[in-house]
Amino acid sequence: MQLKTILNQLEKQPGFVYTTIRFAKQLGKRVLEIGLRPRAHSRPLGAGCGQRCPGYDTCEPRRYEFVPLWGIKVFFLYARRRANCPTCGIHVEVVPWAQGKHHLTRTFSWFLARWAKRLSWKEVAEAFQTSWSSVFRAVERVVLWGRDHVDLRGIKAVGIDEIQWQRGHHYLTLVYQIDGHCKRLLWIGKDRKVKTLLRFFRWFGKERGKALEFVCSDMWKPYLRVIAKKANQALHVLDRFHLMAHLSKAIDEVRAAEVKDLKAKGYQPVLTRTRWLLLKRPRI
Repeated sequence: MQLKTILNQLEKQPGFVYTTIRFAKQLGKRVLEIGLRPRAHSRPLGAGCGQRCPGYDTCEPRRYEFVPLWGIKVFFLYARRRANCPTCGIHVEVVPWAQGKHHLTRTFSWFLARWAKRLSWKEVAEAFQTSWSSVFRAVERVVLWGRDHVDLRGIKAVGIDEIQWQRGHHYLTLVYQIDGHCKRLLWIGKDRKVKTLLRFFRWFGKERGKALEFVCSDMWKPYLRVIAKKANQALHVLDRFHLMAHLSKAIDEVRAAEVKDLKAKGYQPVLTRTRWLLLKRPRI
């Protein structure tokens, strides 16, 4: 079976035909170039209107990185046509295997993004002979596609938390769906301010916000303010860690106040150094 036959079965490009397949050199290494040309009598696809329009010129051939085969880098080689669209004007045609000016094919982007879930981006780049920036762009493209096609129906419970990133007090706000049938990350926002969480509810939609039944978060005041405003009908569940932290602080304050009061009255305090004694589990 020829490689061209495999490509036509797995990577068929509507309106285009695979032509030559040859070895070439890149930085002293052998690579595989797969040529494409437009199908006979076909017109280029306009970038703005998405309609077929007449073409009048071609650009220089350009390489588009594809999934490696047998450890050999693979490129699609194609010279894009310039389209003269009566609606959008003169622009470069749209091709089905790549998006915009990206040099990565769509298939290779999805391939890298899947591996980036298992390995670090640096390891993925080294394993498949590409650059770290290519892996980054692949993940970014897949994430944007997921944001555009995310299904937000039936969400009843969300969890809100922050995570520290970089050095110092730099945080990201994370919002998760925590329904019994589905647990996933829904949204990420920079900082942990009131405006940050408001952006999530604007993205989430007013009707979906009013349909929430449970919201779980810590006791960070900006989160509490926004939740009270945007999802006041939902049962607000506070996490146990912060509840116990506040309980421990309250016990310590009461103990310290009692010790101070006993000292002021001239009594020998018996509650000194007893903070952890008060928090010990009783013997069973």
